[in-house]
Amino acid sequence: MEQFTRLFGSLLAFVYHCFDRMVINGYLSGLSRPEQVVYFFRQVLGIPVVSKEVLSQRTNDYRSWVEAYARNQGIAMEWAEKGVRKEDYVLPALRRMEKRNVYGVYSIFKSMEQGRTFRISVPKFPTEDPHYRILAHQQSRFTHYYFYIRDGVLGPIVVRMASFFPFHATYWLNGHSFMEQEMKRQKIGFQKSDNAFLAVDDVAQLQAAADRLSPQIIRKQLDYWTLIVGPKFSKKERGQMNLKRFYAIGQIEYCRNFIFKRRFPIHKIFERSCEIGLWRLTANRISEIFGVRLNKRLQGKLASVIDQIEHGHHVFRAYWKHAFLKQYEKFSRYLRNELVSNNLHDFGLKKGLDHLDAVRKRFQIITDRFAGFQAQSLNVHVDFPLLQRIALPLTIGTVRVPGIKIQDTRVIRLLEVLLHGGNTVGGWTATQIHEAVLTTFQLSGNNYGLNQLRYDLRKLKGHGLLERDGRRYAYRLTTKGLDVALLFLFFHKRLCGPLANSRFHHKPQSQSRPNSKLEAAYHKADKAIENIVDLLRAA
Repeated sequence: MEQFTRLFGSLLAFVYHCFDRMVINGYLSGLSRPEQVVYFFRQVLGIPVVSKEVLSQRTNDYRSWVEAYARNQGIAMEWAEKGVRKEDYVLPALRRMEKRNVYGVYSIFKSMEQGRTFRISVPKFPTEDPHYRILAHQQSRFTHYYFYIRDGVLGPIVVRMASFFPFHATYWLNGHSFMEQEMKRQKIGFQKSDNAFLAVDDVAQLQAAADRLSPQIIRKQLDYWTLIVGPKFSKKERGQMNLKRFYAIGQIEYCRNFIFKRRFPIHKIFERSCEIGLWRLTANRISEIFGVRLNKRLQGKLASVIDQIEHGHHVFRAYWKHAFLKQYEKFSRYLRNELVSNNLHDFGLKKGLDHLDAVRKRFQIITDRFAGFQAQSLNVHVDFPLLQRIALPLTIGTVRVPGIKIQDTRVIRLLEVLLHGGNTVGGWTATQIHEAVLTTFQLSGNNYGLNQLRYDLRKLKGHGLLERDGRRYAYRLTTKGLDVALLFLFFHKRLCGPLANSRFHHKPQSQSRPNSKLEAAYHKADKAIENIVDLLRAA
């Protein structure tokens, strides 16, 4: 992170990090198991038979209460339509709440979704207790209520409440909304767009507000709104049963936001980061960033991709197990690195809300490593003496290793395949590399034999560009090898290839050139080469 700040410090306005989207599950601990439900109805309520009708009565009572609450408060309640994003649909109602500066529920949705409930069945054979019934967990489809709430501490939140016993609850909140409320309370000026701060009068106070989000604050607000919109329990029921909610983190996002002074460097940095990330963010490097040991028993994903499914912009993702790191630019205003986890067990962390501070510390370290990796990759300068040294032969003991020329087609093909094969755990064997080269470049075994490949591998290993995986005859690029491979490939594909193609295949026409900075640069380079050729011809 420090290296990233040093590298782009003159272009940055400020940087802050915080929790972004959080999904929290709320469980009624005292009614989560079948035996607890039986005790609740038989011992606390005095109902001898726990039947479907008994559970249905609790569901009907809660549904009636929700309808009466919406009617008395004048809140619109409707079924969620397929293909309609709920947050966008209720946004006008939220804006009216903000304009009036009031807090509370401003919209209610009903949705048919899968949820956890209990199945009740009569025993197949008679028992000593005629009132005995078999209770078991099951997944079924029933009505869920979405309460859209404007909270005075957490800002806009969403509470989804199941209408069937045991009334499982899910909460959606955002760390940026909490920070916004804190900045308003302290009367500090800021500019916020969607879920990011673009300008602020006091950056230190903004970061302090992000760090103040604690389990105690979240639990207090969730308990309050669960009491308001959740199913009702009498004083007697609460006195004899533990009906407090246990809050567990289902999904959580932690982000680092880089706010730039100007817009022009954001896309360039993101484009370059994606390009280098796909080449260099190998399986070993991903495991180093996440701080875990890589082995063949790894469960889940391990890959880096670029997709276009969020915010309508390209997003770079590096997957690891059930988590992933992502980077994207938004509105040409800021660059964001974000760590998303769908299972905290992957990090050896507990999912209880009380462990939120441990999650914050661990995620800060991971996002810091990710920013450091990008800074190290972006801080690259062409080392032409390196090309000269690699081109010279080496003598290792009594073995003479030939030099590597930048125009060697066989080496360029081999380096490209090795870069793409970096995700393989434990490296590639010579046979696997040979097969990949032949398949990628559509070659035959006569054009490039296995002995020729072994000769090239020994040459790369002699110059320190390739290493073996322990004692196995499996190979992967070293850190120096990654730099050299990128230099070779970018030289041919980004510089030498386009210029040579324009010189020998067709001459670019200035009148038909598109309005592009890249095309203008190619025309300028082509013109300079033409001037040099003319001067040499005249001499």
